[in-house]
Amino acid sequence: MPASTSVIADLCIYLLTWNVGTHSPKDLSLTSMLELNGTTSCPQNKLPDIYVVGMQEVSTNQVLNIFQDDPWVLKLAGALSEYEYVKVESKQLQGILITMFAQHKHIPHMKDIETDETRTGWGGVWGNKGAVSIRLSLYGTGAVFVCSHLAAHDAKLKERIEDYHQIVDNHKYHVKGYPRIFDHDFVFWLGDLNFRLSGEMSAWDIRNAVENENYDELLKLDQLTLLRETGNAFSLLEEQLPKFAPTFKFHEGGNEYNLKRRPAWCDRILHRVQANSYPSIILSAQQLSYQSKMDYTLSDHKPVTATFSYKIETHNLSYTDEELHEMTHGAGSTMSNPFKAELESFQ
Repeated sequence: MPASTSVIADLCIYLLTWNVGTHSPKDLSLTSMLELNGTTSCPQNKLPDIYVVGMQEVSTNQVLNIFQDDPWVLKLAGALSEYEYVKVESKQLQGILITMFAQHKHIPHMKDIETDETRTGWGGVWGNKGAVSIRLSLYGTGAVFVCSHLAAHDAKLKERIEDYHQIVDNHKYHVKGYPRIFDHDFVFWLGDLNFRLSGEMSAWDIRNAVENENYDELLKLDQLTLLRETGNAFSLLEEQLPKFAPTFKFHEGGNEYNLKRRPAWCDRILHRVQANSYPSIILSAQQLSYQSKMDYTLSDHKPVTATFSYKIETHNLSYTDEELHEMTHGAGSTMSNPFKAELESFQ
């Protein structure tokens, strides 16, 4: 008999990262940034099922109020509520923020929601650098979304690597089977990772290469790409290489590079899938887009977005997502992800 395949979930997930440079959203329209203007990268041009937005350098002037969302979350909620999205969760660590919105119909299939934070900068005391995350059971699978802001400046590569390992080591969850980031079936990592271009190429030469769209040559110097290849950091994650111009550093209010800093792809989105973690179940996350939003000029960074098809399929077996949740998250679960961050060397 031919193999039969059934689909437990087929979701379109939209990820966005933006370093907003302490600016408030005020009267900024988010329609284009959130692709609410009639054009998306989701199948059949539909709106995403889930939005996950990570921000860095969110203003903390209004001394954090634990009873009130950040103005950016309220702005996102205002834009998305018109399309019947609801906020699932938010987590903020000083200027680092992550928030998730989903269509109403998916809420019953989102369980075991947890957040965590890791402070890294200044000895981890103030939280000016670090990460926040949201993890959940999404249609029975373990998914985690991490937003990080790593150490800045060209010369701080070692500190960025240390930040990454500190986040991986310190992030902990309480759900059975998924105590750490890389125990999850799906990992999405976004943020201002602050990786620069290695070597001594001048800001002017980089700008000229960008104007000629010599992205492939420049990306050979990209610290994140090189680190992933050597296994020092982020090597457990995949990235579709950017086909857009470096997203830092611009003069605020326009699209001209501020050559006080060498242009770089600081703002990135990576992912990881354990495709065959469970018998007869296939997990996949096909990337449908990876873009910068050049028309947003509020800060010295450009927003970066990625769209993924998040799919859970079964072969020759019929599972509901409730049954899959019981298998992966339930009391009887002995499933454990064998791939740990210790596989990465730290130099």
